[in-house]
Amino acid sequence: MHVRLVAALSGALILAGAVPGSADDYYYEGQQNQTVAAPRQHWWSGDWYLTLGAKGFIAPRYEGAKDYLLRAAPVISLGRAGAAARFSSLNDNASIGLIDTGVFRTGITGKLITGRDSGDANLKGVHDVDWGVEVGGFAEFYPTDNVRGRVEVRRGIGSHDGVVADFAVDAFKDLTPTVRVSAGPRATVASRDYFKQYYGVNPTEAAASGLSTYRPDGGGLKSLGLGGQITWKATDKIETSAYAEYSRLMGPAADSSIVKERGSANQATFGLQATYRFDFAL
Repeated sequence: MHVRLVAALSGALILAGAVPGSADDYYYEGQQNQTVAAPRQHWWSGDWYLTLGAKGFIAPRYEGAKDYLLRAAPVISLGRAGAAARFSSLNDNASIGLIDTGVFRTGITGKLITGRDSGDANLKGVHDVDWGVEVGGFAEFYPTDNVRGRVEVRRGIGSHDGVVADFAVDAFKDLTPTVRVSAGPRATVASRDYFKQYYGVNPTEAAASGLSTYRPDGGGLKSLGLGGQITWKATDKIETSAYAEYSRLMGPAADSSIVKERGSANQATFGLQATYRFDFAL
């Protein structure tokens, strides 16, 4: 297995600032200072945190692949400290909250997209997919104190021209003051342009690769799955997490010859993460 350090993720994750609970860490009740802060002079005035760390994970070589790679990536999260405990999934993408009522939160989100190399033996002769980003919006809803629903809708830039929407529901529980577990269902839908870029095979590529020609008819359901994690706060500053995500490719993705003839509809990710939180005021 190869180790791929996705250093460019740092730039995308800088988007994760300016929102309570949008980072990979969370705060437990009783751990926040109760001192009343002075009135803010500017929008950036107040208490902030910077979370730095790293994660290692095993994931498919590319979407729809049956081979897996061990990868590594930095974790950088910048946000405003808040008194309220918030749930955060390692499956969430970087986000900035613009509206937060306590029960409902919405704002902007972004995701870094890694490329796909046609030099891979299973994709020789098929077009490359460039590195890029997806940007858009997100919304969260807390129907109870221990359940969160989240949806992200993002448009690709650079890597593809499609639209992707992720849906997730997580039930979470604090087993102890320092250990939290969570799990829930996942679903992703995408537009035709997305499927065409990642799963389409035109006649020229079919002749060069040996794959069958495949042209997605439209957009629709991309995958269904489950995810879960366990998080342990070793200290007030140090947090570690283990997580697993499984998805089954559906619809236009599962019908692609890239998946049927050279790949797998079963996609999974397993990872470990450790972070350290720095607190500061502006």
